[in-house]
Amino acid sequence: MEVKIGVQNASRELSVETEDQPEAVLAQLEQSLKDESVFSLTDAKGRTVAVPAEKVAYLYFTADSGRPVGFGAAAVTA
Repeated sequence: MEVKIGVQNASRELSVETEDQPEAVLAQLEQSLKDESVFSLTDAKGRTVAVPAEKVAYLYFTADSGRPVGFGAAAVTA
């Protein structure tokens, strides 16, 4: 799943591919906000993105459905 992180006063959003479920990511952000600490996510390759929790403007979750390949869904009937 891809998580896009909007950061206050930043023109671009951060994009992280993660194995975590949306509920787990939201719980982690909520805990970081309570603790007034840094919100961090680690991607599938082990890279970590960290943002001060109070600067997170939004999280946007997208499902990784893959790209369609080929010329469409051609049904073969026999």
